[in-house]
Amino acid sequence: MERGEIARSSRPGAGCRCCAAHALRAEFQRVSQLPTEENGMTLPSANAIGASQAALKRMADRDTPFVKNAWYLAAYGDEVGRELLARTVLGKKLAFYRTTAGVPVALDDRCAHRSFPLSRSTLDADTIVCGYHGFRYDAEGNWVEVPSQPKCPKGVGIRSYKLVEQGPLIWIWMGEVADANPSLIPDLSWMHSADWEWTKGQMDVKGNYIGLHENLIDLTHLSYLHANSLGSPEYARAPFNVDLSDTTFAVERLVTPVKLPPIWSQSTPLGDTKTGARFARSEFVSPALHLTSARIYDTAHPEHERRYYGLKVAHLITPINNGECRYFAIIGRDFALGNVEVRDFFHNSLYAILNEDRYGLELIEPIVAERDEEFFEVSVASDAAAVAMRRYIKTLALQEQEAGRRPAVAAE
Repeated sequence: MERGEIARSSRPGAGCRCCAAHALRAEFQRVSQLPTEENGMTLPSANAIGASQAALKRMADRDTPFVKNAWYLAAYGDEVGRELLARTVLGKKLAFYRTTAGVPVALDDRCAHRSFPLSRSTLDADTIVCGYHGFRYDAEGNWVEVPSQPKCPKGVGIRSYKLVEQGPLIWIWMGEVADANPSLIPDLSWMHSADWEWTKGQMDVKGNYIGLHENLIDLTHLSYLHANSLGSPEYARAPFNVDLSDTTFAVERLVTPVKLPPIWSQSTPLGDTKTGARFARSEFVSPALHLTSARIYDTAHPEHERRYYGLKVAHLITPINNGECRYFAIIGRDFALGNVEVRDFFHNSLYAILNEDRYGLELIEPIVAERDEEFFEVSVASDAAAVAMRRYIKTLALQEQEAGRRPAVAAE
């Protein structure tokens, strides 16, 4: 394919978004034809600014309602124990703990009496005793004791949230509990394969989660934001394919020949070869998950003799509020298994790179948060997958919002 060509989805049975993709390209071409003056660049025309602003309104941004009907990572399993844990998810303050049987629990972090935070209260067996007036809550969020009166009112309490623990991950469903289908939890089965070894970590990012998703799907920034770590001058100019279907939003890029950055040259036997190849795929899976994968090899070797070195990163993104998100990252590799030195070097190198992403997003956030009626952003061809993804998230959010406004239909 030619550089920047929009590809059909490679998934069997996936819907075709070619028309939408071509429309996006035409839109980018129209907006990108900015006028110039003899003395240099100038602002886009009023029509071009209007077109870019209209395009932005169709995309999810920091003000778009959160998509609640999705599984988000609430915490790693080793974070939740017999101490109360406060954590904010999708703007909701929650209190987490484990019952004496080891089952994780999430409740609204406030007493229904006078809103004292339950995370600052006392865990007693499987119940929480509010630190203000002693009201007691069970693991379902029900009031079970009011110390100041002999009988506890029935049918009063706070909301509990559906949790599913899978391996080291605790997933949470922020929508209606009745809709919480565990089969919709993203597939990360490679974490349980003997062919892969992984490490985990997390950080808080003072930036919107939509921006983080866009950062991960458009890797042209590697040559610049990560110039001294993961990037190379060739990366931004390398050919790329965009894989789009009704629910697939991905970009693939092969860069070759290339000198490998330190994270690869120092963790594999490839060293300082200048005939390396880097294949990478970045894919939006859900509002809570982005997957990146890479294969590195030396093109100097015949294809049947090549050793491929693989990377998988599960970017688990949980919004805290409109301007902040919790960024969990699970980093997998299929080489140097059991090698502690390579494990630590690879993990520390990748997390240094993720911190560079955080740096960029935290510089952008206050500018976007303070935008006025003159604000505009121009998209280009390499943004096709990101734009389609953002439109998809906004569609999901607005559909949920509209469904919440509809009155319940009585059974006949």
